Amino acid sequence: MDEQALLGLNPNADADFRQRALAYFEQLKVSQDAWQVCAEALAQSIYSDDHIKFFCFQVLEHQIKFKYSELTEVQQQLIRETLITWLQAQMLNPQPEKTFIRNKAAQVFALLFVTEYLTKWPKFFFDILSVVDLNPRGVDMYLRILMAVDAELVDRDVVHTSEEARRNTLLKDTMREQCIPSLVESWYQILQNYQYNNSELTCQCLEVVGAYVSWIDLSLIANERFINMLLGHMSVEVLREEACDCLFEIVNKGMDPIDKTKLVESLCQVLQSAGLFSIDQEGDVDFLARFSKLVNGMGQALIASWTKLVKSGDIKSAQDTLQAIEAKVALMLQLLIHDDDDISSNIIGFCYDYLHILKQLSALSDQQKANVEAIMLAVMKKLTYDEEYNFENEGEDEAMFVEYRKQLKLLLDRLAQVSPELLLASVRRVFNTTLQNWQTTRFMEVEVAIRLLYMLAEALPVSHGAHFSGDVTKATALQDMMRTLVTSGVSAYQHTSVTLEFFETVVRYEKFFSVEPQHIPTVLMAFLDHRGLRHTSPKVRSRTAYLFSRFVKSLNKQMNPFIEDVLNRIQDLLELSPPENGYQALLSSDDQLFIYETAGVLIVNSEYSAERKQALMRNLLTPLMEKFKVLLEKLMMAQDEDRQMALADCLNHAVGFASRTSKAFSNKQTVKQCGCSEVYLDCLQTFLPALSCPLQKEVLRSGVRTFLHRMIICLEEEVLPFIPSASEHMLKDCEAKDLQEFIPLINQITAKFKTQVSPFLQQMFMPLLHAIFEVLLLPAEENDQSAALEKQMLRRSYFAFLQTVTGSGMSEVIANQGAQNVERVLFTVIQGAVDYPDPIAQKTCFIILSKLVELWGGKDGPVGFADFVYKHIVPACFLAPLKQTFDLADAQTVLALSECAVTLKTIHLKRGPECIQYLQQEYLPSLQVAPEIIQ
Repeated sequence: MDEQALLGLNPNADADFRQRALAYFEQLKVSQDAWQVCAEALAQSIYSDDHIKFFCFQVLEHQIKFKYSELTEVQQQLIRETLITWLQAQMLNPQPEKTFIRNKAAQVFALLFVTEYLTKWPKFFFDILSVVDLNPRGVDMYLRILMAVDAELVDRDVVHTSEEARRNTLLKDTMREQCIPSLVESWYQILQNYQYNNSELTCQCLEVVGAYVSWIDLSLIANERFINMLLGHMSVEVLREEACDCLFEIVNKGMDPIDKTKLVESLCQVLQSAGLFSIDQEGDVDFLARFSKLVNGMGQALIASWTKLVKSGDIKSAQDTLQAIEAKVALMLQLLIHDDDDISSNIIGFCYDYLHILKQLSALSDQQKANVEAIMLAVMKKLTYDEEYNFENEGEDEAMFVEYRKQLKLLLDRLAQVSPELLLASVRRVFNTTLQNWQTTRFMEVEVAIRLLYMLAEALPVSHGAHFSGDVTKATALQDMMRTLVTSGVSAYQHTSVTLEFFETVVRYEKFFSVEPQHIPTVLMAFLDHRGLRHTSPKVRSRTAYLFSRFVKSLNKQMNPFIEDVLNRIQDLLELSPPENGYQALLSSDDQLFIYETAGVLIVNSEYSAERKQALMRNLLTPLMEKFKVLLEKLMMAQDEDRQMALADCLNHAVGFASRTSKAFSNKQTVKQCGCSEVYLDCLQTFLPALSCPLQKEVLRSGVRTFLHRMIICLEEEVLPFIPSASEHMLKDCEAKDLQEFIPLINQITAKFKTQVSPFLQQMFMPLLHAIFEVLLLPAEENDQSAALEKQMLRRSYFAFLQTVTGSGMSEVIANQGAQNVERVLFTVIQGAVDYPDPIAQKTCFIILSKLVELWGGKDGPVGFADFVYKHIVPACFLAPLKQTFDLADAQTVLALSECAVTLKTIHLKRGPECIQYLQQEYLPSLQVAPEIIQ
């Protein structure tokens, strides 16, 4: 071996050495006999360096995985002998190998097992067992090999081909027949031998049993001697976590419902008599988390049995099983209410399924009602934040609590289905008690009280948020709580979680303000002052900006009395933050978008005259236009790249803000009706010069393009005069991405204004196509994935453009480009339909072709088009589906095929019998299709 290269295997080696080691590894992988050198090194323990040993196993692994069939019988025998020799050495070495080497060796054994067990090495496990016997180091390797074999055969995370899946099934079937009983016996011996003096091996063995239980005969494990031993382990501190997991796998195994109930009940009896059912809040949380998972497994197993028994009509057994379930509820509640969220989270599945049973029963007993109430109280308690939760800097623990809260929400929703009255009454009691004394109550309790009110909206659903009509009891309760919420002054509570929950709830129940509009000013003030948009926390300000815009939109006409006042109060929040360093605005530019949208909504939905609306809109947008002109001049002069970027971002924000205000308009309130067309045309006039700025092109173009999209939607033909010069600028020195984003703009104009833009389209059609072809023909690196993807997307956009033009009844735009250009365009469509393996583009191309045949394929079509149909379009309809890459298992390809068929059908419609004659006499014979098939 190349000793110099091997030095690079050490993680501390420098980069050059490491590079050399990698290259050496690649070289050994392709070499014919390198594996023999490595096999010898392992069998004879030539190297003491761990990284070299690992490396040797990697070379062997590669040989077995990819090149095993190339070896002779003798060579394959050598690999088997090498591994067995290495295994024998493990029991004699003064020091055990490092864990990472043992794991890699186990993987190599498992690979060889998968390759050879069915054919050359049926005694695989017996050979290993005869070597290791009960030697602790040998047993360790044996158990690791078993786990590696299980990973190869049943690991759900590994995606197997159907061939591998078939092979794995065959391997498991053969193992069940030939060796599983012996393996189970060996596990029993290992457990018995080591349970009191080697906890590590015992835990490893329990893990193996747990893994194999899912696919071997359960009676081999679920029998008295095994179960008693496992239950014994439940009282041994170092073994009980693994024993728990092992029992969980046994309980989880599919079996007859009556047998399953008996098995679970017998386990529970022993566990209960061992004192495991009385939960100590101070107990070992790691064990309790596993125990909770086990109880959850037992509970869900019993519920699954109950469901099956009810379905099969065995009412007596179902009743017995239900009793068994009820007997576990007290334990479930102890685990659900546990301070540790992992322990609580692990039992939620059982809890949820139990409530599902109660939902199906016609009437609940007093005990069951008490259980429902106990679960409800537990959920309310567990929803509460703890002291450690870090609101300003949320990390992994916080994210886990948020996830846990989502699980609790599902429980609350299920509780609402079982007993909506009880849920409403409980929440009302907690809410009122807490809000009466909110000033002296801890933040987490105030937050959870409001949170529960918020959650009721989804737990007790209604259509279109009509919580305050219909069922009187419910409507009154919710109305009372909302009134308390907005009048209690709790919005002033000094904690971000309470503040946010207040605003979230107010917005969720916006219909309350239709019933009691007198509270609107109070809530508006909370949004606008230090409690909301001017809060000290950026997180609160940001969320409030979004919620404020939703609140104002939902109140619509009820905002009329407050419009001018609100617009005045948000004036400072609308200022464009200058790109000067160190200036700290209250809101980020993303948050400001919501404030601009809100301002737009207030103006547009007001009952003012068109003149007044225009004046207010001008007041809103003029500062942006003035700032824009100044900043654009500054950008033209800026030398420093960072300064340029900051200015371009700022210009982009200005355009974005103006765009956002236009979202307020609708079909009922158009720009024209509100008298605002002129203001937006002024904006266009102001923003378009940015397109000719040579600096920061990408940022500026993207902003202006978005604004143009909005204006095409909102304005009428007044926008058209601006399109030609804008297009001209956007087509100058552009790249694939620019074109790809520009084409939808042209499609949008074409689809909206149709023949009105025909002259403009005819004029810019070829310049646009030249720009597209130029980019598509640029040479790219062979394996530059992103460049290839950009070209594919551009090609799709190009075909989408042609589809829009032909589909909008403007085929004359293409027809008027001169014969040579028309031909070139048509050939690109044929190429797109046949040559590129992109079904999305192919589908579009066939749509274009059938549209053109429909328009031009008749007797009076353009000269030579009929000829083109027979020479190129008909062949395309046959050649595309015949391509190897045309994959009918793909949904998009099926759509492409359907459009291909439509094209042929359209040709037949337009050309009549002549088309059939051409197929029968010329085209199909040219493909060597047999005459009987043609007929």
